Amino acid sequence: MEILKVIRQPADKNSKQIIKKTLEFLKKGKVIVFPTDTVYGLITDAGNKEATDKLYKIKKRPKNKPIPVFVSDIEMAKGIAEIDQKQEKFLKTVWPGATTCVLTVKGGGGTIGIRIPNYELVLNLVKQLGRPLAETSANISGKPASVKINEVLAQFKGQEGQFDLVIDGGDLPPSKPSKVLDLRFSPPKILR
Repeated sequence: MEILKVIRQPADKNSKQIIKKTLEFLKKGKVIVFPTDTVYGLITDAGNKEATDKLYKIKKRPKNKPIPVFVSDIEMAKGIAEIDQKQEKFLKTVWPGATTCVLTVKGGGGTIGIRIPNYELVLNLVKQLGRPLAETSANISGKPASVKINEVLAQFKGQEGQFDLVIDGGDLPPSKPSKVLDLRFSPPKILR
C-alpha cells in the first residue's frame, strides 16, 4: 500500500501529482482511500466491475446495497440517470455539496445514488477520469465513518481485503457522511 500526503498550503500544492498518481491506480482497477468534502472515502472506477467488487470486499458491504458515485457535473449525471427538469432544478440547489441524490438509472435499470462533491481535488479527479467514480465512506460496513486518517487506517488494519493507495489529507474538518435524498418522490424522501 502506498501513501501520498496532500500538501494543503498553499491550497493543495501537490494536487497535480495526487491526481496523476490516483488516475494511474484507478486505470489499473485499484481502490483508493481519498479525502472528500465530508469524510474519508473509498473510491474506484465505477465502470470497472472487478474494482467495484474489490471495493465491496474491502468494505464488507452487502452486494444488495448499491455503491453511490461521484460525478463532475449534471451532464455526467444525466449520462447515467434519468433527470427531469424539476429534478435538475433541485440538483442545482444542492450540488456541489454533501447531498447524495437517488435517481432512476438511465434505461430503467434500478436506482443509483449520485453526488457532485464540493471539493476541487475530487472534482478534478472525476473530470480527468472522464467517468463516474464509485465512492463510499472509508469504513467497514456498520462501523462509523471518519474524518481522521489514523482512524480510517486503524479500522482496516489486518483486514483480508486492502486498498491500494491512501491519499492522506490529514484530519478533515468535523463532518458527517452526505445526506441521502430519494428524488423519485415529490417532495424528495430523506433516506439519511
